[in-house]
Amino acid sequence: MTRRLAVVLAVLGLALTGCFSGSGGGDPADGRLRVGLSFPPTSGLSPYGNEATLATRLGVTEPLVVLEGGTPTPALATAWAQVAPTQWRFTVRPGVTFHDGTPLTPDAVVGSLTRAAAATPTPRALASLAGTGPALTARVDGPDGVVVTTPAPDPVLPQRLASPELVILAPGAYADPTRPSPVRAGTGPFVLTRVDGSTGAALDANPTSWRGPVAAPGIDARFLADGVARANGLRAGELDVAEAIPVSQVAAIAPPQQVVGVPLPRSVAVYLDQRSPVFADPGVRAAARTAIGTVDVAGTIYEGRADAAAGLFGPATPWAGAPGARPPHPVTPPTPPAGQRIRLATYSDRAELPEIAAADADALRRAGFTVDVTVLESSAFEARLGTGAFDAVIISRSQQLDTGDPVGYLASDFSCAGSYNQARYCDPATDARLATGAATSDVEARRRAALEVESRVLGADAVVPHVTERARVGVGAGVTGVAEDPNEQFLITGSTRR
Repeated sequence: MTRRLAVVLAVLGLALTGCFSGSGGGDPADGRLRVGLSFPPTSGLSPYGNEATLATRLGVTEPLVVLEGGTPTPALATAWAQVAPTQWRFTVRPGVTFHDGTPLTPDAVVGSLTRAAAATPTPRALASLAGTGPALTARVDGPDGVVVTTPAPDPVLPQRLASPELVILAPGAYADPTRPSPVRAGTGPFVLTRVDGSTGAALDANPTSWRGPVAAPGIDARFLADGVARANGLRAGELDVAEAIPVSQVAAIAPPQQVVGVPLPRSVAVYLDQRSPVFADPGVRAAARTAIGTVDVAGTIYEGRADAAAGLFGPATPWAGAPGARPPHPVTPPTPPAGQRIRLATYSDRAELPEIAAADADALRRAGFTVDVTVLESSAFEARLGTGAFDAVIISRSQQLDTGDPVGYLASDFSCAGSYNQARYCDPATDARLATGAATSDVEARRRAALEVESRVLGADAVVPHVTERARVGVGAGVTGVAEDPNEQFLITGSTRR
């Protein structure tokens, strides 16, 4: 039985996450951390793309703002204020130097943000702002300030600037403006000294870290796409930290190693296409929801290492589970199915999803449906989404995306014009509530709007949530100070050691 230690780390100058710890001793002669990451890079850890989080998880790069429980908190910016409907002013943290020795200045911040806004493709956090011109512009404002302007008022700009794709790099990082390099160009507790293609990277402790002394002398990172290989490396003592341990491997990891589950703002759910010949009928959607609800995904497929869903939002967003926070929603009575054929699909890149599809299909057949199951690789699956090829799809989806904003997530997934509306759900009243929530910068008001919209889409049986997921991080003997970050943006910190 593993034991989770409740401690608080000073990460990026604030209490960002908790930590977990293994037991036993490490090698006192070599304190370098051996870390196994699951996503091999193809662009040298450039912040422009999916591998942006690799550099933040290794403690190399930092943004102006970080998210703590979805709330923006200071990092390389110490403060911010909305100074006009389309303008925010950020105060740049003094006394910070980049890994190449150059100072963090407002000019450097402007340079990084300007280049990111012009990047192709547009960083996901800025995509909804982009139109015919740049998603944002930035200018220096005095000796310590930067003013960021957006094409339209944006109440959640500070949250957007927490994206790993919008980290601030030294001016020297942009020799190739399409692929900036974080090698000796970040501000975090570890200096990236070398990237060995898609196999590994070497990092040394930053002696001038603005947060103070760094506990470990360095990191030797390995990029291991095979989850079994990461688990085996942890068990053999070859890795001190291994991310994304497969559920199937957790039981085989025993003290002094351990696997810690970190609740994530990510749900696995079945999306019912409301325009399909089958699920256009609310009673038939209700019958599918009733059948799917009998499948204990958390207890069987995830072996208790995920949380049964109470809705779209789970334990990583505790504001959603506060007493009385969720408004009730109507429950449509089911119409008994009469052999209607359902085309159910998911993707193979997450090992649990095909198992869920098989279990759901069995439950739907028992309820009277005829079910065809399709499992595709993720790129092929994504290419067929929204085409009407499937009546229902099973997807693992983050509720915080790149901004930590629940209204933005719901607008993407459940508004009439949503860019990722896999249920093809369209309700003018829901759109109106989303618009009201999107117009305010008050965090609590946005959360209330989000829970009202969640209630509406659940009441319409547009989506049937199964579980909210947990990150499974393997920790070796004697290792302490590994970040428990529900956004999966930070992993190794200045406090991590063995």
